[in-house]
Amino acid sequence: MEKLTRREFIGASIAATGVAGVGGLLLKKERAASASAPAPAFTIDPAIKSPTDKVKLGKSGLLVSLVGIGTGTVGVNHASNQTRLGQEEFTRLMRHAVDSGITFFDLADQYGSMPYFARAMKGVPRDRYAIQTKSNSRDPQKAAADIDRFLGELGTDHIDSLIVHCVTESDWTTRYRGVMDVFEEARQKGKIRAHGVTCHDFGALKAAAASDWVQVNQVRFNPMAKHMDADVETARALFLKMRGKGQGMIGMKVVGQGDIVKGRLGSPEDCYRFQIESAAVDAFVIGVEKAEHIDQMLRGTQVALNELGYRVPVAA
Repeated sequence: MEKLTRREFIGASIAATGVAGVGGLLLKKERAASASAPAPAFTIDPAIKSPTDKVKLGKSGLLVSLVGIGTGTVGVNHASNQTRLGQEEFTRLMRHAVDSGITFFDLADQYGSMPYFARAMKGVPRDRYAIQTKSNSRDPQKAAADIDRFLGELGTDHIDSLIVHCVTESDWTTRYRGVMDVFEEARQKGKIRAHGVTCHDFGALKAAAASDWVQVNQVRFNPMAKHMDADVETARALFLKMRGKGQGMIGMKVVGQGDIVKGRLGSPEDCYRFQIESAAVDAFVIGVEKAEHIDQMLRGTQVALNELGYRVPVAA
């Protein structure tokens, strides 16, 4: 495999593809801004040629498809746009994703999507997909109860990635130590494979970057800083630090909750390419509500991969 530094990768990508689209413009700016900054090294993995090829989530031990399916569009009060489709359409959506080669599914208690997902995947071998789900509990006893409930709702003996959901406190690694210990005990017992966090505050993100407990980070990241916790360059610098440390990095809010496309600030393909070209995430998830949206997402990501010459940076 070819070794490239972060700066060399960005330069090579821009030179090979031209500075076109939102992602390219932002990366050109980032390249100039970070010219003197130390950068982690990445390896170009030539085996990743498709959106459904599997990538490593840092040092977590998890392998997931480069592109995953989110189930939390407008996800509040144990419901989301995906669950509001009803079980039949939800099942059709998930089965189409699996049949298309996608192996990573992002769920949450807040979305109410776990029972729907379990019913949708009935009959599909468990080793064909990875489940990530999330708990909002901040009390250790409630978190422990959540884990057992989640396993029951999902009809499985293990959860691949369990996340502390929507953290906003910069001292969360101290404040919620009890919950973290519960998650770690569950990992040791084999109930979960990895644990992590989704932060909705930059101070909380910095705490996650400093934590050895965090194995997986799901982060809000897109080329126009829509619904993010910092400007693009500031966020990307921190995410590179996280990824360089071995934390599995998953991009979310990839199209800025639809704002980028609706506002004609960029195309979906720009946003997919940005995720890959940034070198800041291992994989990314997108909430879709129609089977054809999955096809469009896969086609758009394939276009981005083609334009980048399959030069996908993985942590060295």
